[in-house]
Amino acid sequence: MLPRMFPLAGLLMLAACTTPAMPPATGQCNAEGAQAFVGKIATASTVEAARKAAGAAITRTIKPGQMVTMDYREERLNVDVDAANVITGFRCG
Repeated sequence: MLPRMFPLAGLLMLAACTTPAMPPATGQCNAEGAQAFVGKIATASTVEAARKAAGAAITRTIKPGQMVTMDYREERLNVDVDAANVITGFRCG
């Protein structure tokens, strides 16, 4: 019985070392679609409306001086805001 457990233990150890796969992209971002929201306060509802207008799956609001990851995600709409939380622009990625 013990020799049968060795392959199973090896598979479990290998599975623990793998990283989970990212979910597939659900939307292709087009920042041009959200330009009507530039100059508006970045409330949750405004950001959500901009996301839908851009066809993006997710959003990320970026404040001045905020550190962000450099990963590129084609389904993400980046919402740039100023110190007063007013939307200054949009970028995909």
